[in-house]
Amino acid sequence: MALAILVIALAAVLLPILLIRFRKRWVAGFNLAVTNRITGRFAGRLPGFGILTHVGRKSGRPYRTPVNVFRTADGFMVALTYGQEAHWVQNVLAAGGCGVETRGVAYQLSEPVIVHDPTRARFPFPVRVVLRIIGAADFLQLSTAPVRASAS
Repeated sequence: MALAILVIALAAVLLPILLIRFRKRWVAGFNLAVTNRITGRFAGRLPGFGILTHVGRKSGRPYRTPVNVFRTADGFMVALTYGQEAHWVQNVLAAGGCGVETRGVAYQLSEPVIVHDPTRARFPFPVRVVLRIIGAADFLQLSTAPVRASAS
């Protein structure tokens, strides 16, 4: 049963990836309606995936968005598979940060910066291949926010 769920989840992730380059808006709608609901169940625990938490810049509503996220020396890089115009990207930039849960650990992130890197040199070879296939050359770089000491 667990294997069947994993196979369905992987198929739901891989099918849209193959179409992203040519049908980004269609795939975005499909992912919002279908894939995000499936991947949202496990993305916070798997390597290369995460759940980004952010607040809508117009609505003020909290959102949880599954993303491809990779650890860096001082924070994280998030692949902008739909480009810089994605609503969640605009929300994070406007807020100056967000939260992310990856591999079961939650982080508060700040100082978002868009990075254009067509070489994808910061990523391991297998990740570079996938990012190239889906046409991702833009990334959101975020720093791990310092943890504030609680008042005692």
